Amino acid sequence: MLAVAGGAWLGWQRYVGPGPLAADTAVVIPRGTGVQGIAQRLADAGVVDHPMELVVAARLRGDGARLRAGEYLFTGGISLQGALDLIISGKVILHRVTVPEGLTSWQIVERLRAEANLSGTVTDIPADGTLLPETYQYLRDDARTDILARMSDDMAEALDRLWAERAPDLPLKSKRDAVILASIVEKETGVAAERPRVAGVFVNRLRIGMRLQSDPTIIYALSDRRGQIDRDLTRADWKLESPYNTYVIPGLPPGPIANPGLLSLQAVLKPEAHKYLYFVADGTGGHAFAETLEEHNRNVVKWRRVRDAQ
Repeated sequence: MLAVAGGAWLGWQRYVGPGPLAADTAVVIPRGTGVQGIAQRLADAGVVDHPMELVVAARLRGDGARLRAGEYLFTGGISLQGALDLIISGKVILHRVTVPEGLTSWQIVERLRAEANLSGTVTDIPADGTLLPETYQYLRDDARTDILARMSDDMAEALDRLWAERAPDLPLKSKRDAVILASIVEKETGVAAERPRVAGVFVNRLRIGMRLQSDPTIIYALSDRRGQIDRDLTRADWKLESPYNTYVIPGLPPGPIANPGLLSLQAVLKPEAHKYLYFVADGTGGHAFAETLEEHNRNVVKWRRVRDAQ
């Protein structure tokens, strides 16, 4: 009896006492892995001394069917009991991918392709303006197409909500028009506080039939819709024959030139009310706004001086 009691006590200490793991370690348990397979993976990773320890403990607890697949972070020195509790809890490691505002769908797909913890291939690049930039959580081996689907659903949901709350009498006929203009605003300024003002400039231009004259629309056309080129624009570029060249075409281009974020969508659907028709960089990261061409030309001269000094 003493021997049995002593053995039980030693077994309990091995069960609840510190394990052999020296440092925090992530272990992936694939779907369909049985108790013995899980035990072997934990032994290989150094979480337990011998796989049979986990097999016996899981059977005594009756937990064999409750162990869940996933990627788990086992802390250094975790006990056998703690390891089993963790796998049963399903508290898997969450990975994150951040998609900045203003990327084209091609750029977003390239970013997802670079995420080594995602799986699968993307054969069809979504249309620009259909994906909502945001930080998305995912599990290891989630499909890249699933992330894109979530981005698409989030954009549709956000657009429906913001469109229902839009300001009255906007020169925008549809939600698609709102996304097109928001994508231009997104590319024109990286200053969040400026977006409603920039949106107001373009809304004013649309109302009077003035061309939008937005450089990012030309870049979009020149880059084969990838969103970036490796040179500055020239005067010749302003004459580019393209339905996306807003120096040439009236009104909005035929589609979005990027995937705008929530702030740009909000800015377009509730733009700042003012009389500005022009804006140019002011050298601080923001822009100088003007109501008249004469005033705008003075601002351009100031900007050139700042640019040359820099």
